[in-house]
Amino acid sequence: MASTTVFTIANQKGGVGKTTTAVNLAAGLADLKIPTLLIDLDPQANATSGLGFEKEEGRSVYPVLMGEGSIEEMVIETGRKHLHLLPSEVDLAAAEIELAQKEDYLLQLKAALAPLFDSGDYRAVIIDCPPALGMLSMNSLAAADHLLVALQCEYLALEGLGQILSVVDRLRDAGVNDHLDVGGIIMTMFDVRTNLSREVVEEVRANLPEKIFDTVIPRTIRLSEAPSFGQTIFEYDKMNPGTTAYRNLAKEIAKRFGLKK
Repeated sequence: MASTTVFTIANQKGGVGKTTTAVNLAAGLADLKIPTLLIDLDPQANATSGLGFEKEEGRSVYPVLMGEGSIEEMVIETGRKHLHLLPSEVDLAAAEIELAQKEDYLLQLKAALAPLFDSGDYRAVIIDCPPALGMLSMNSLAAADHLLVALQCEYLALEGLGQILSVVDRLRDAGVNDHLDVGGIIMTMFDVRTNLSREVVEEVRANLPEKIFDTVIPRTIRLSEAPSFGQTIFEYDKMNPGTTAYRNLAKEIAKRFGLKK
């Protein structure tokens, strides 16, 4: 039985295409027949609505973190082959405060999700984090095998890259998650019309050549529109450049991490 590989997509900056990447990467992996679980860890629940589901009180990882219910009963079928969802809800925002009061506060999410990781039902798990390096994001890093950084093709985005990379080092050095690594950097919102986008990609490629993915996600209005219809880009516009990009990214990640049988 193949083991489960856990990816967390985190960035302390909002508006970088993090949730768009989480949803469409998960869908892309599922399209490759890789059993995939998408975990929405953001109280705003954008990944949940992006797959066409409403927030439902009591259906998220939050009750399990508080010692209520089982994690398996929180998972829902998405109606898409090979893709399941652990949705989010507004109450999850309270976890930022309540987790800090627990012993081993950085390891609570890992313990709550362990039955899903150990079940053998999923080859890939993708965790979508809030746009901040708070308690939920830190817990997701403690639970993950690999961090995937969604990085907008702008110079300001580069400033925050060093911060999140140093957090990975600190978690490893402290023994919180000694096998966590930076699985890769996904360049998002690439604008073919500007030199700036090309310059930012080139700078990341020069400094972190082994980490940056070959696939670059373009800036396209269709990627922004799809979530409002509760659809992935694969469903919303099959011929869009964003569709091709996320399909290629899924293939690249599947190959890099050996997700295919």
